[in-house]
Amino acid sequence: MKVLLDTNVVLDAVACREPFRKEAEQIVMLAANEALDCYITANTITDIYYITRKYFSDAITRDKLRYLFTVFSVLDLYAADCENAINFPLPDYEDAILALCAQKNGVDYIITRDGDFLDHAGTLPVISPKGFLDTFMKL
Repeated sequence: MKVLLDTNVVLDAVACREPFRKEAEQIVMLAANEALDCYITANTITDIYYITRKYFSDAITRDKLRYLFTVFSVLDLYAADCENAINFPLPDYEDAILALCAQKNGVDYIITRDGDFLDHAGTLPVISPKGFLDTFMKL
């Protein structure tokens, strides 16, 4: 199963953000144990670095990024993707980029805590961390 994580889920695990940490860490562990193919986008890496530096030193932040590169595959984001996302039928541009990357790469689920993304997903396979874990455990 291929899943794409939104930045907020990765940050919950990396920055130990309560009360969301446990579910995010469970998803990261599934990826680390190769129970699922887990992806993040290239722009998520820079966002994670920028935000995580508020919690940790540069050295610790870089170590956390190194770990992410061992657990997740990174989906490239091209200029055309950024352009095409402008016309994607979602009100939030960042969500549109994530959805476009998911479609382009045949992702089964986009996992996010973003309530607006969940509300406006329509037919997109967008799911919360808890919803994903509940679904995954039933497989």
